[in-house]
Amino acid sequence: MDTVGDREAAFFLAIKTRDEALLRALVAADVGLLGTSSPLGASPVLFAVSYGRADMARVLAELGAPLDVYAAAALGDVAALTRELDTDPARVNGVSGDGFSPLGLAAFFGQAGAAEALLSRGADVNAASRNAMRVQPLHSAVAGGHGALARALVMTGADVNAAQQHEFTPLMAAAQNGDAGLALFLRQRGADTDARTADGRRAADFAREEGYGLLADSLEEPLPA
Repeated sequence: MDTVGDREAAFFLAIKTRDEALLRALVAADVGLLGTSSPLGASPVLFAVSYGRADMARVLAELGAPLDVYAAAALGDVAALTRELDTDPARVNGVSGDGFSPLGLAAFFGQAGAAEALLSRGADVNAASRNAMRVQPLHSAVAGGHGALARALVMTGADVNAAQQHEFTPLMAAAQNGDAGLALFLRQRGADTDARTADGRRAADFAREEGYGLLADSLEEPLPA
């Protein structure tokens, strides 16, 4: 029996599996699907971007899916983001259904233009996500491998020693990713190499675990003069 729950499940599965034909057929049969939320509270467009399906996100937008401030930030649609913020400026520091700020989403997905627009309108660069992860935009940018954006966030006041869930810091994430340049930048801005996670690991430990021995060694030495 075709139930609303079945249609919604098929809709989100079509997004995830990039089945554009099915997606279009489902929306043609029930346009209300474009206004549904995923089980974790994300809009269809944000769900698509979260799964690395930016192509499907654009199809959804073409079909009329609303681009709220969170989806626009994640997709990097600065025009839509600006329209949303013009309508309600307070949304700049809002929280999505799954607990993330617009700036946090822009940072994780490497959307520098969206991040710049948000910061220019007063986005809190140190706002932690309202979920168990407790990630700040800097954590998200580093985790996503967006070094230039991470540097920009630091230069606008992001706390280089902010700790997310399990006391994991941006420097630890850079070390885990093997990003020696970003790790050096963070240290030069005051990142603490001796900070430890809840289970006692330092940035050097994360680098060594991932096979970045030279980076691990450098993290255990003083900064060059």
